Amino acid sequence: MFILALNNKKVKDLNPILSDLVHGIFYNIREDDVIKCWRNHYDQKTDILLKIGKAMKGVSIKMGNKNSVHVEHINKFIKFLENNEVKKENINTYLKYQYADGTIDNSGKNRISADEYKELHKNEIFDLNKDFNGPDLIRKAIERFVVKGNNSAYEIDALIHGTPENFLWISKNEIYDILSNNSNYNCGSPHFGSLICQTKGRCLNYNPKYENDRNYVQIKWYSILDDIIKYRNKKSMDSMVDFQDDNVGE
Repeated sequence: MFILALNNKKVKDLNPILSDLVHGIFYNIREDDVIKCWRNHYDQKTDILLKIGKAMKGVSIKMGNKNSVHVEHINKFIKFLENNEVKKENINTYLKYQYADGTIDNSGKNRISADEYKELHKNEIFDLNKDFNGPDLIRKAIERFVVKGNNSAYEIDALIHGTPENFLWISKNEIYDILSNNSNYNCGSPHFGSLICQTKGRCLNYNPKYENDRNYVQIKWYSILDDIIKYRNKKSMDSMVDFQDDNVGE
């Protein structure tokens, strides 16, 4: 839908919100410039690519609720934590949460739900989240899980939530602002700001089809739409205050 709305279109022919996006991520463009847009077929955070002249930008697209932004094997996730000097006891806390079977290696026989596990282990998860939400680690987590990924040389330039006729968008820098400022996000799950860590599937019924999901970590940005709206509203309010301050006494 976005490709159809953007590809081979002149800037001046875009609807207002698409025009705002294009003017927001490109510099020194003209209304008669033609946009090229295509799908990114590689496993990267960028879903579509936009090109005007020689400048090219990558955009991630999300829709609906409970957006998953990243999935990776538990071994890669743990390596990421180790490389960023997360305490060993907190790594083990995360592994116990991941499997919720009394072990750190998925070998336990009695599995419980995430809600039950979190209720029983509030204090350990609280300590884990203090580690996860340190200023350096949270920024690296945002880069890995939302902006860049762990196997790409490219970062997204913007994130869209919605459809071509009705969407909100934020720039890469705004993503960092939003998520970094949510380090005290009130959540009982392990999290990096608003980014919630969970097992891809707990497979409590031992269905062989989904057993391997227990070895994958899924990162979800459940509050993505609310976070964008709150951020936009705050920026609007700040702009109004600045305008009023600038005009005091005139």
